[in-house]
Amino acid sequence: MTAAQTAVVPDAPARRRGYGRWVAIAVLVALAVAPLFLAPFATTTLSRVLVFALFAVSLDLLVGITGLPSLGHAAYFGSGAYAAGWFSIHVTAEAPVPLLVGAGVGALAAALTGWITARSAGVFFLMLTLAIGEIVGQVANTWESVTGGANGLTGIPAVRLAGQPLVNAGFTYWYILLVFVLGFALVWVVARSSFGAALRGIRDNEPRMRALGYATSLYKYAVFVLAGGVAGMAGSLLVAQQRLVSIADAGFLISSLILLAVVIGGAGSLWGACLGAALVVLVRDALGPTLDGHGPLLLGIVFVVVVYLLPRGAAGLVRRRPS
Repeated sequence: MTAAQTAVVPDAPARRRGYGRWVAIAVLVALAVAPLFLAPFATTTLSRVLVFALFAVSLDLLVGITGLPSLGHAAYFGSGAYAAGWFSIHVTAEAPVPLLVGAGVGALAAALTGWITARSAGVFFLMLTLAIGEIVGQVANTWESVTGGANGLTGIPAVRLAGQPLVNAGFTYWYILLVFVLGFALVWVVARSSFGAALRGIRDNEPRMRALGYATSLYKYAVFVLAGGVAGMAGSLLVAQQRLVSIADAGFLISSLILLAVVIGGAGSLWGACLGAALVVLVRDALGPTLDGHGPLLLGIVFVVVVYLLPRGAAGLVRRRPS
């Protein structure tokens, strides 16, 4: 091949990026028209998939991009859900107010706890986040006047858009899809910015990044707050979908399931985290009732298979440029 021919042939990464754009457009179109062909129950399930996909993407900012595995991320998801639900009941359910309240409270909760966790790494970070998650769960259980305690926060009105309540499953789904796309785009831009490159440097070799003059604790604190805000945004979407918040939504089980989703999908791959979240929700909510309560067993088997056969998760099946 001559030099002139080489100049006009696009390189493989460029071709893959081109294919990726078309695949993303096709997926968005399919998601947008899905309620026109699905039954209400299937549409509601797909709404839950999008909620937990955004939640998984927020966790992937910590686990995959920065190398900070968390077992307490549901604390910010639940905080955002409780705040959005309480605000919808006592102030207004008009969009986007509950969404902004959920995202703000999630970010605030992460800011109040992140100054401790940002100074740690590895197992210490994991255990600190686990402790924070348990503390938030206990607060949700005892603060009955706000959270409803063990009974959960009930009576949440449907989110309103231009004064009209979104009670139809399809309209609620489209609202959730719009917010999911915006949240995913935000995380995507951050992950591919110079800030994201610094986070990946911290993930790969934090001492070297400190030696180069980076304030790594400040970077970790910033991404921790951002991840908490996106998790709170996902929590507000959960309120829009199910109009109920329970203690379980801020507990260890949700944290472990969403971490499992990130691992199955492939840590560091945002679309892989979405795929993992979809698998977890479908097994738990759709297949679980038909398996006589053995949904968690199936998830455990899938996790073991992925760890042994796909160390980079489902995203590892597709060649992509290194992150």
